[in-house]
Amino acid sequence: MNAPQEESFISHLVELRDRLLRAVVAVVLVFVCLMPWAGDIYDLLALPMMANLPEGTRMIATGVVTPFFVPVKVTLLVAFVIALPFVLYQAWAFIAPGLYAHEKRLGLPLVIGSTVLFLAGMAFCYFFVFGTVFKFIAQFAPKSITPAPDIEQYLAFVMSMFVAFGITFEVPVIVILLVKIGLVDVAKLKEVRPYVIVGAFIVAAVVTPPDVVSQLMLAIPMCLLYEAGVFLARFVVKREVGVESGSA
Repeated sequence: MNAPQEESFISHLVELRDRLLRAVVAVVLVFVCLMPWAGDIYDLLALPMMANLPEGTRMIATGVVTPFFVPVKVTLLVAFVIALPFVLYQAWAFIAPGLYAHEKRLGLPLVIGSTVLFLAGMAFCYFFVFGTVFKFIAQFAPKSITPAPDIEQYLAFVMSMFVAFGITFEVPVIVILLVKIGLVDVAKLKEVRPYVIVGAFIVAAVVTPPDVVSQLMLAIPMCLLYEAGVFLARFVVKREVGVESGSA
């Protein structure tokens, strides 16, 4: 490696460090600002569960420091979500100079679209899925027991569901990207539709609790989002054909 290449490599490392540092500082600043309301933030997260517990019942904490650390973890995750646009901007500002013009046109919509869809999946899970699932479970609970969920287990459960639904809502982006880079075409996507439907229900059965309601509420949106991806992929193909015709 000659001197100019070495200097360029070092400058890229320095810029990467600076971008990461700015992203971390942004998350930390938001986290510090939210810390006085850490308990309220966890209460907001626990609201779907609390709404379906018997009147007067509360969640429990089995660890000595759990009542402190669990709200802190939730607050840190909320801070990351709030600071996510700035974090993604830092990532984009680092990689954009090395991209071609057509890659920039593809990359920025993908970053924005995937972020919005992931957050939409989390919102769908919180506002629609949790209430339905917890109500379904409460109806099947024996009358001889008093449910008292542990706050740490509840956090682990909701985080796994957030990730599952967030990734599920990325299906249209994945489908469009596969068509864009030429791995599949729209006709092939239609051909494998039955396998996708079966796969959606298998994935839902693996990543959700063992109840029919939550499995349906993951599998059905996954199938619908796949159809949305196939529909939008047609416009990607038509646009590329139009560009090629114009250039010819």
